[in-house]
Amino acid sequence: MILVLNGPNLNLLGERQPNVYGNTTLEELEEMIDSWAAELGTPVSSRQSNYEGQLIEWIQQAQQEGFGGIVLNPGALTHYSYALMDAIMAQPLPVVEVHLSNIYAREEFRKTSVTAAACVAQISGLGPRGYKYAMEYLLNKR
Repeated sequence: MILVLNGPNLNLLGERQPNVYGNTTLEELEEMIDSWAAELGTPVSSRQSNYEGQLIEWIQQAQQEGFGGIVLNPGALTHYSYALMDAIMAQPLPVVEVHLSNIYAREEFRKTSVTAAACVAQISGLGPRGYKYAMEYLLNKR
């Protein structure tokens, strides 16, 4: 079972900067994730929060809830949240960081990910399909 977490402002997908993030809404993205999970034969739960503390709690509780891995798009928290990085490091599940846009082709501050150091992999710039690749990776890692 895979937990998919989306961070701040990802609830605005489809409206916010479609030239950067595409036209897919969060609801459509979650439908794609559900479809890919069915193809891969794994249960999935998708959650979104604009609050760092909520994401941290979900990460801390994931193993107890029976998840085997986490796909995480931390949004802007990627670039400065040492608390989120610590939460990832404090639990045993593999985490794949995903970004819809190529963070390395954007503003200078976006080129640094403090959370990636705690993750087993990072996928950046592949749009929604990055989530599918992250789930495939987690399922093949076991």
